[in-house]
Amino acid sequence: MAVLKCGRFDIDLERPRIMAIINTTPDSFSGDGLGHDIDAAMRRCEAAVAAGAHILDIGGESTRPGSESVPEQEEIDRVVPLVERLADWPVPVSVDTVKPAVMRASLAAGATLINDINGFRAPGAIDAVADSDAALCVMHMQGEPRSMQSAPRYNDVVGEVLDFLDHQVGALSARGVEKERILLDPGFGFGKTVEHNLALMRALDRFLATGFPVLIGVSRKSVLGAVTGRAVADRVPASIAGALIAVERGARIVRVHDVAQTRDALTVWEAVQFGAP
Repeated sequence: MAVLKCGRFDIDLERPRIMAIINTTPDSFSGDGLGHDIDAAMRRCEAAVAAGAHILDIGGESTRPGSESVPEQEEIDRVVPLVERLADWPVPVSVDTVKPAVMRASLAAGATLINDINGFRAPGAIDAVADSDAALCVMHMQGEPRSMQSAPRYNDVVGEVLDFLDHQVGALSARGVEKERILLDPGFGFGKTVEHNLALMRALDRFLATGFPVLIGVSRKSVLGAVTGRAVADRVPASIAGALIAVERGARIVRVHDVAQTRDALTVWEAVQFGAP
């Protein structure tokens, strides 16, 4: 039975888990950013857990294509007060950040997972997390958010993403991070064309072969819009399809905006796989 060590939590990954996206930004690509309204963010968290979320992922900086970085202290001010209020909740709290200072502040506030789209490449990032007991999501991104979609290029997208993830896992392991704390994310939409994203989804078995659990985030992303022709607000069915395809191919965590709808779809999938509850 696969278990992700996540601070005070041991997350059983025998069945897929839902990570709910909670944006404390004013400029999320999906239009659900909450800015500095901590009460609204708490209500969003309460609704997500009630709808079936197993993990809450707090983000204080937009990473949509073309976005600019926000100052370190501003991101801390957006994220940490919410993490503090969630620290004793019965679900793990993840923080989505690339900044070591934000990682440190979030861990001190009670976060039990750090989700880094930059794969812990920033100077000091590994130092910020290695000695904690938090889970670490290592994601691949080509370039940086403001320019990553300008002209992404690979000779072999699957091989290159796998090589990057293997290298970063090695760097974490060299600092004593236990295997049970690590999960991988191929980084759908982060420096990838539509065909790159589809190739990664087709090759999920190669990521599973690493022995690490895989997190997939395709919710409402542009690849779904390219395939369906739908605007962001109309991509819920496509997002559910993407989550189900990922789970069917072995992903253990799906990062989503639409928790209730994803939970229903996974409940049906689980009934077929494991029998009705």
